[in-house]
Amino acid sequence: MTARIAIDLSDPVPPYEQIRRQLSSLIVVGVLEPGSRLPTVRSLAADLGIAAGTVARAYKELEQSGVIESRRRNGTIVVGPPQTPNGAGDASAQQPGPIEVIAAVDGLILTARAAGLGDETLMDLLRGRLAERSKLEG
Repeated sequence: MTARIAIDLSDPVPPYEQIRRQLSSLIVVGVLEPGSRLPTVRSLAADLGIAAGTVARAYKELEQSGVIESRRRNGTIVVGPPQTPNGAGDASAQQPGPIEVIAAVDGLILTARAAGLGDETLMDLLRGRLAERSKLEG
């Protein structure tokens, strides 16, 4: 699972927020389904080379938003996708919103990194595709 989570220490976004966003994205897109067990705080922190408190904060925020639940004997499990502003958790039954867009972008970043693309190359590719779509739509 940690292969799907990457921390960029040069990113201005705090590491706990990077973890929170990535886990949320993995849940939204269905990679992590309800009932899936997450690694322990210590285990994920060790795998990522960061402090356990950083992972704990990400888990706490996800738990507060109702995405995950910590259970004493069963560890931390996925409850379901983040709730959308209208209260519906099923993203497939509605128009994509900010959560789904963030999930798609996070997936794009993970795919690009797995393919060995650097951030600037990815940004250039994205700018080019946006320009092409604007021409087609406008």
